[in-house]
Amino acid sequence: MLWSIMSKPLDLNQLAQNIKQWGLELGFQQVGITDTDLRASEPALQAWLDKQYHGEMAWMARHGMMRARPHELLPGTLRVISVRMNYLPANAAFASTLKDPTLGYISRYALGRDYHKLLRSRLKKLGEQIQQYCGSLNFRPFVDSAPILERPLAEKAGLGWTGKHSLILNREAGSFFFLGELLIDLPLPVDQPVEEGCGKCVACMTICPTGAIVEPYTVDARRCISYLTIELEGAIPEAFRPLIGNRIYGCDDCQLICPWNRYSQLTDEADFSPRKALHNPDLLELFSWSEAQFLKVTEGSAIRRIGHLRWLRNVAVALGNAPWSNAVITALESRKGEHPLLDEHIEWAIAQQIEKRNACIIEVQLPKKQRLVRVIEKGLVRDA
Repeated sequence: MLWSIMSKPLDLNQLAQNIKQWGLELGFQQVGITDTDLRASEPALQAWLDKQYHGEMAWMARHGMMRARPHELLPGTLRVISVRMNYLPANAAFASTLKDPTLGYISRYALGRDYHKLLRSRLKKLGEQIQQYCGSLNFRPFVDSAPILERPLAEKAGLGWTGKHSLILNREAGSFFFLGELLIDLPLPVDQPVEEGCGKCVACMTICPTGAIVEPYTVDARRCISYLTIELEGAIPEAFRPLIGNRIYGCDDCQLICPWNRYSQLTDEADFSPRKALHNPDLLELFSWSEAQFLKVTEGSAIRRIGHLRWLRNVAVALGNAPWSNAVITALESRKGEHPLLDEHIEWAIAQQIEKRNACIIEVQLPKKQRLVRVIEKGLVRDA
């Protein structure tokens, strides 16, 4: 029998309710509880790895099936507390940024402060509160920082279902939220999964600029713009560069087109408010940043981890996709010789600019982007 700090039998059902309330008070929008059994997810994970869909993310393969075995991360773990926190800012400006090729589009989760530290701190506080209540508790918080399958855990804990874009969807909140986990060694009652709500919809699959969602629930990271602009350390494959458009850090298209995001909720966290220098930024201005400027603007931001070189690489591609102008070519020329990786993308971008100049091409948005912008402007997703 388990005992509380007051030397009374521990009511696990009541404790589970307390944990959910404490989680809400800490700023999480939902808290669910599940066990550690992810054996059902192992075959899909292994197949994904076998097909090399993880690209150059070697750590994915290195950790292998450990990702489906939370109890190996913290021996004695019996339950996983799964939480979600909204991150959508009030002034997301999806459409206005996407349809202006002179601006840089940054995935909306990265406009504010790095979420990892904030969520981990709140989860640690939740663990300490449970520990204080019980008198003894082993716990460990995780926020996208360890080999753990957080989305299957969130699904099992009732936070939503896995959409065909592989993200968790929630009927009341769409998908614009972060996930976090707290591993504990208490046999709390578990929550039940919710019914999936995608049906026959394949909007996310058809809107993806690069065709990265190769089948329902399966993303080939090697084709995904988020992977190409964030995880990939080397050259972006030339075939994908025109399709990236003005997306310089991540991509939200599969979320923006999703009908469930008409119910997306705005964040209450001031830390997730967009930084002025990163919100609807001018591409030429971004390309002029020195490394010192980049580090200053991205201090405490998730963007900082890609480094100045890859940042310039991404912006160079976006400039190549921008309307022709002498200013763009001059800016691109000005950074030649800084690094071979950057030079490769600058040369490509200049070639794109010259081709537009010679053909007197008027910038035309790709059909998929045009469709996405129309959908956003009609109010299918919440867009301030």
